[in-house]
Amino acid sequence: MEHALIIGATGGIGHAVTSHLREAGTRVTTLSRSDDGLDITDEDSVRRTLAALDGPFDLVFVTTGALVVNGAEPEKALDQVTPDAMRDQFMVNCIGPSMILKHAQHLLPRDRRAIFAALSARVGSIGDNGIGGWYSYRTAKAALNQMIHTAAIELGRSHKQSICVALHPGTVATDLTSKYLGRHPAVEPPEAAANLIDVLEGLTPDDTGQFFDWAGKKVTW
Repeated sequence: MEHALIIGATGGIGHAVTSHLREAGTRVTTLSRSDDGLDITDEDSVRRTLAALDGPFDLVFVTTGALVVNGAEPEKALDQVTPDAMRDQFMVNCIGPSMILKHAQHLLPRDRRAIFAALSARVGSIGDNGIGGWYSYRTAKAALNQMIHTAAIELGRSHKQSICVALHPGTVATDLTSKYLGRHPAVEPPEAAANLIDVLEGLTPDDTGQFFDWAGKKVTW
């Protein structure tokens, strides 16, 4: 790919993806809250920031996300669910990426292969949930997955070679996961980035609207 746009480029995965692409010779444009003042939960900020960019981009990759928002830890029981925690999770993990998707349409080329990807999480899968818990985070990611799947249908009409996907990066050793790793194995961000880029490079328009893990395997909705 010639030109990529990475949203959330100062985060653990976003920074690693940016570095990997640049080392491979891809021209990369980066956006983040800390460097550019982009607030993905504010549509005016998203609209203004993306309107100022010169595309097109062969890849728009949203690498933002949060497990703990405003101090609210993942719920272990239904009694712990609150409207504020659910609202905050939706703003960061569903509404934010959805606003990027909405306002990035004009940045994707119509005459060639183009990818819009957003980081999701396997725990957002309804079909692959056997242990429960983490209500707000799971629900927000499941909603993001639905946005990706639905938008892929519309994009496929205007951008015939487009690929719109949700990606599960696996368990990555970042600030987001540091308190929750326990005995679970985790990969470092550079390895996770290489895995995700390998998956993206192997996708075709027939894969649009799907949910893939870091190894390129489809994740059940």
